[in-house]
Amino acid sequence: MRLVLLGPPGAGKGTQARRLSGLLGVPHISTGDMLRLAIAQGTDVGRAVREFVESGRLVPDELMEEIVRIRLRQPDTGSGFILDGYPRTLRQAETLDRILTEDGRRLDRVVLFRVDLNVLVDRLSGRLVCPTCGANYHRKFHPPKDDLRCDRDGTPLVQRADDRPETIRSRLAGYAAQMEPVADYYRRRSLLLEVDAGDAPDAVTDRILRGLGIDSDRPFDEVRRA
Repeated sequence: MRLVLLGPPGAGKGTQARRLSGLLGVPHISTGDMLRLAIAQGTDVGRAVREFVESGRLVPDELMEEIVRIRLRQPDTGSGFILDGYPRTLRQAETLDRILTEDGRRLDRVVLFRVDLNVLVDRLSGRLVCPTCGANYHRKFHPPKDDLRCDRDGTPLVQRADDRPETIRSRLAGYAAQMEPVADYYRRRSLLLEVDAGDAPDAVTDRILRGLGIDSDRPFDEVRRA
């Protein structure tokens, strides 16, 4: 099964991608993982990626296309994949179709995570980080044992500037404007599966599986064999 997961920051795409990867027996491929792998391999492509990443610039579409093409041609994607973080634009969606068509493949479904704006702001604005060791926490979902101090080294936790509510709302508005054309592109091709992702992870996983036509009441090992 070849899937793409779309959704705003804080929607839970990473959590669900890891769950689905285990259930379906296909790799979870995130944009961040692809970039890190390219850099680690030290190829011409990887060196080009490093220059953009280290300078804080966005990796251009042409370079991302080559990175995605290389990753999707790895042997572990033979039975499918779960792509998380790509495509982000209509141009990238068209590029992904071209890459798959070159290999005689196509997407099975595109899962769009829908979450109420206030829920997203609550999820993202509650995030805290330790400036010393980089450990992540959340005021509500993963609080530290000691009030606002890191469990590992006792350092006072901080909130990143981009996790403040006003900044989050602005980011999410920009995301929505960018992503709706992508969703419409897949909707017109009858590939889009829209899922309410505002509930607990188990409920969201169940909705995705049922939307994919998989009986989520069956044992996980049976789901993987199906």
